[in-house]
Amino acid sequence: MPDQHVSYRQALGRWGERRAERWYLRHGYTVLERNWRCGRGELDVIVRRGATVVFCEVKTRSSLDYGMPAEAVGFDKQRRIRQLAAQWLELQPRLCSWQTRFDVVEVMGREIRVIEGAF
Repeated sequence: MPDQHVSYRQALGRWGERRAERWYLRHGYTVLERNWRCGRGELDVIVRRGATVVFCEVKTRSSLDYGMPAEAVGFDKQRRIRQLAAQWLELQPRLCSWQTRFDVVEVMGREIRVIEGAF
């Protein structure tokens, strides 16, 4: 039974990430990375528009039983995302001087809310 639960959570998360990507594409962004991983963790979606690189943390919920999705992105999670973003940028020397932004994307059913510059 636990494996089914993990599979559902993973599927829900991937579905939300695809929805977030489509939102960014519709708003003129280019997707640079999806699910970038290293030893310290994962960045969900990395996009760019103009000379701005945006690191997007996507939180998908099927209900609000555990609160709003963005509430799951606390200080520790924000710090880890910033560290991962710095590591990713080190591997992209041509982008190091670009502006960066950190968004949180809430996906709840058909609703999607992008919190630009969330942290």
